[in-house]
Amino acid sequence: MTRRQKAIAFFVALCVLLVTAAISLNIGWIVINARRVTPLILGIISFALIIAGLIVYTVFLVLEIKRNEDHDTFINAVTHELKTPIASMRLYLQTLQSREVDEARRREFYDIMLEDADRLHRTVEQVLKAGASGQKAKIVARAPVDMAALTTECVRLALTRHHLAAAAITLEAHPAASDGHLVVNGDAEELRTVVTNLLDNAIKYSGTAVNVTVSVAAPAPDTVWVRVQDKGVGIPRKQLKRIFNRFYRVQARGLKQVTGTGLGLYIVRSIARSHGGRVFAQSEGEGRGATFTLELPRLAS
Repeated sequence: MTRRQKAIAFFVALCVLLVTAAISLNIGWIVINARRVTPLILGIISFALIIAGLIVYTVFLVLEIKRNEDHDTFINAVTHELKTPIASMRLYLQTLQSREVDEARRREFYDIMLEDADRLHRTVEQVLKAGASGQKAKIVARAPVDMAALTTECVRLALTRHHLAAAAITLEAHPAASDGHLVVNGDAEELRTVVTNLLDNAIKYSGTAVNVTVSVAAPAPDTVWVRVQDKGVGIPRKQLKRIFNRFYRVQARGLKQVTGTGLGLYIVRSIARSHGGRVFAQSEGEGRGATFTLELPRLAS
């Protein structure tokens, strides 16, 4: 049990003890003043307010402790995500500076440093987008966005970024997707962030055997779906409603530590809502993979 968990258990136990004492005093007051109506009513009201105050205070205190724990987890994750690529780039730069390296090796070092720079850039972007989402920033520029084309672009980028074979991600265009009318009204950059985060999430939680299926479809005349399905570690059913919370990480047995800031799905939900849509997750449980569906209003053709 961690220090914060002990603190939470202490305050919950203290609240129960105080509420029990207050109830005992209340019962004693009722017995003593059973024949005196005014003191009896005032006493009951006063004790009820005291009990309510104790419960509210304890709940608030526990939530604050949990929020501080989430912030600490986030800071540790961001620190790791920032330090790791910086340390890697520093190492390769020191190597290039201190010794002679042939051209092939030099180009390899440059490629690795560029990947580290991209990772650093993505981390900073996620933190900034999470801050903007928390402030409920409005989308300034909206325009028609072809979700089939955008998803195809995101799949190609994910294959390159994660060094995957083309067969690792299957892109399905359902019959309705081939008419070129899977269009929504929105911000292309924001929607690209949503699909990219869903793909990155599916790949990271797939382990070494990445097998992801992405489909774009119109399940209804006024709706566009982008669905990302993996065959990875899955999500315990009790956690399905919490995975879109800020800083939350899936906790599953046998799951190795996955790098990241814990902001990806929170950003996905915020952007989906700002576009008048929603995102939801489905999973049969641990070891059975997960399916994330982005649902957006379809722009009339």
